[in-house]
Amino acid sequence: MNLILLGTFASVVAGSATIVGALVVFFMHRVSDKFLDTSLGFAAGVMLAATFFGLVTPAVALGGIWRASAGILLGMLFFIMMERAVPHIHRVAGVKGPVTHLSKATLFMLAMTIHNFPEGLSVGVGFARADIRAGIILAVGIGIQNLVEGMATSLTLLKDRSRAMQAFLIASFTAIVEPVGGLFGISVLSVSQYLLPYGLAFAAGAMLFVTSEELIPETHSRGNAREATMGLIFGFITMMILEKLFV
Repeated sequence: MNLILLGTFASVVAGSATIVGALVVFFMHRVSDKFLDTSLGFAAGVMLAATFFGLVTPAVALGGIWRASAGILLGMLFFIMMERAVPHIHRVAGVKGPVTHLSKATLFMLAMTIHNFPEGLSVGVGFARADIRAGIILAVGIGIQNLVEGMATSLTLLKDRSRAMQAFLIASFTAIVEPVGGLFGISVLSVSQYLLPYGLAFAAGAMLFVTSEELIPETHSRGNAREATMGLIFGFITMMILEKLFV
């Protein structure tokens, strides 16, 4: 029970970093596409490193390559179904999912909710390993990514002519789903350690899907691919150093 509470609390803290990042919208009113793409590239790099070091590596160590592969594929397939079932909007690909008459702001919130669930799930399954230090490092990495993403999301909404308060609230709302994902992940996997490698790999597959489906294409869509790629590499290195310093 203490582990479940700790994992849920860590996902709350990691999710709250989105709100902290979104606060920048009240202080910065103009920002370049190059800055946004570089920032989101950094966030994508952190996600990739957190996926590899915090999820895939322990999944392979605990369950072997085939269980890890199965879990990754299941995570990918689950979020493909989620994307098909829930109406939402991507900045690059436009509206996806069932036909709907929901507002653009609502569709954007749904998209970010789909995006943030696997991040909370990752923190939860990270703590399910009963390795508190590794779980905290994963939560810190997701928190860094959320900080950058909250900033980039709110500033993007501001550029799309949303009011500052509206942009802040929409970006902040997306943080709510992370504790849900965290609680779900650690509660399910605490029941059976046999499921742990599948759970770790499932979260990894979901994170990989979100990074490749949304973050990277978005950062390459406005002519700033080089800057976004440099941001991704710096983000990956940052998370790699964090992982190796404290594990």
